[in-house]
Amino acid sequence: MLSGMSRRAASIVLGPDEQATVDVWSRGRSMPVRLVQRARIIRLAAQGKLNQHIAQELGISRPTVQLWRERFLALRLAGLQKDAPRPGRLPRITAQKVRTVVETTLHRKPPQEATHWSTRLMAKAQGLSEASVRRIWKRHNLKPHLTKNFKISRDPQFVEKLRDVVGLYLNPPDKALEPCVGEKSQLQALERTQPGLPMKPSRCGRFTHDYKSHGTTTLFAALNVLEGKVIGDCMPRHRHQEFIRFLKTIDEQTQPGLNLHLIVDNYGTHKHPKVQAWLRRHPRFHLHFTPTSSSWLNLVECWFAQLTQKRIRRGSFHNLPALTKAIFDYIEATNQNPRIFVWTASLDQIMAKITKCKEALDALH
Repeated sequence: MLSGMSRRAASIVLGPDEQATVDVWSRGRSMPVRLVQRARIIRLAAQGKLNQHIAQELGISRPTVQLWRERFLALRLAGLQKDAPRPGRLPRITAQKVRTVVETTLHRKPPQEATHWSTRLMAKAQGLSEASVRRIWKRHNLKPHLTKNFKISRDPQFVEKLRDVVGLYLNPPDKALEPCVGEKSQLQALERTQPGLPMKPSRCGRFTHDYKSHGTTTLFAALNVLEGKVIGDCMPRHRHQEFIRFLKTIDEQTQPGLNLHLIVDNYGTHKHPKVQAWLRRHPRFHLHFTPTSSSWLNLVECWFAQLTQKRIRRGSFHNLPALTKAIFDYIEATNQNPRIFVWTASLDQIMAKITKCKEALDALH
């Protein structure tokens, strides 16, 4: 015992930068107390003082002095700034139990009273607390309460149509326009039964769930991919007669002499014999059809989503003309400050995702 106490500790030699840093830390100006104490230990040790003398001068134990001398010799200044990691308490939930919760969440269904797992159902099934299940799910990024919709097109000409539309986006032809044409049908003029409540601090805006319907309209829109401007018209019905009327509107509002490559979906109206006859009489019009169940290929759907979110969803319209006016006002505002939607996904990227999705579906079935 005496020989161990009298054994001299390893000497500490400070470089110029280390000496300056230790002096600043030991003065204790805006420094954590523990860092000040450790710096003073190293400063006194660098002066050749023994551990017991340093402990007496600073009012701490000798093992504490020995600990920080050894940490400094091993890690230098970085060793003083941060405590060594501690083992912590032993986990109450074993790794096997965590794996069981994860496997059950991914590959098993809950009892008959539910279609998906909740924290309470899983806690009851595994004999854990709800908070423990929530932590396990968060650590493994599991969200059983969320789902997303998807649809794989079964169009036999999917690849050909996809190549045609994506090719127009990425390599547009010269002396031509590429309007993305679409219809947003059954737009309802909904009037809330009571005035909405405005937003306040710590409270979002509110409006009633019930409404009065004052009729519907169909919005025909053509988004100019190159400029971001929109040609729009509202009509009471959605037939080939209305589509031809909208084609005439596009013909009138676009520069003569330019070919028009219209990207449209597979709605039957677009393939009506009278529409085909009208197109033959107007050879500058060329229709490019998106694959079945692939409306995401038509960029006008992005504009429709913005119209719904920004102008229609929270609106209250006391009659159909009020809804129509709101739509035309939004189109006018869009054309004054047009936003160009840029398509970036290549054909290979899209096909790689679709192939991966099909492989996942085949593995399940």
